[in-house]
Amino acid sequence: MKKDFFDKVYSIVKRIPKGKVTTYGHIAEACGIKSSARTVGWALNSAKNSNLPCHRVVNRVGALTGKIHFGDIHLMEDLLKSEGIEFNEKGNVILEKHLWIPKKSKVSKI
Repeated sequence: MKKDFFDKVYSIVKRIPKGKVTTYGHIAEACGIKSSARTVGWALNSAKNSNLPCHRVVNRVGALTGKIHFGDIHLMEDLLKSEGIEFNEKGNVILEKHLWIPKKSKVSKI
C-alpha cells in the first residue's frame, strides 16, 4: 500500500509545471486520500536523491517547510526563484499566482 501511494505521489510531482507549485494537501487529495498530506512529505523525503522537482511542493500557505531536506536551507527558495516563483513579505510563495492543482488520480483509492 505504501509503495502504491508513494508511486502516485511521484507521478504527480513529475507533472508540476516549471514556475508553479502545489501543496502536500493537493497531492494527497489527487491521490484519493485527502488527509494524507503528511505522508506525501514522507514520500518526498524518501525521494530526495531522485530527479523529481520536489522543490515545487510547499505547505498549504506557501511556506517552504521541506527546505531542511535540501542540504542547503536556501536551495529550495533559490530553485523556485530561478523558475520565476514570487514570494510575499512573510517568505511564502504567492499561491494566488503560482498554485497548480493536480487532477484527481484515475486510479481507485488505496
